Amino acid sequence: MFVIIQGEVEMHIHGRKVETAGVGDAFGEMALIDEAPRSGTAIAVTDCRIVPINAKRFHFLVQQTPRFALQIMKIMSDRLRQRDAIA
Repeated sequence: MFVIIQGEVEMHIHGRKVETAGVGDAFGEMALIDEAPRSGTAIAVTDCRIVPINAKRFHFLVQQTPRFALQIMKIMSDRLRQRDAIA
């Protein structure tokens, strides 16, 4: 998983842009939850600085910081609603 601390990143699914993420946004969280292959591609559209969060750190944050877990669920929920609105 990655958190953007500077710049913008586009999210693409099947070659189609579905979202632009910016400072404070996270991406790649699904792979840490279900360990399945990624469902999309992230492409930096500006110079970016990102912070990687590996699986060990992610699980620690989820266990120790319920607010972090809720924020990740909100990100996933928002993205699912956006995809449903497009379809």
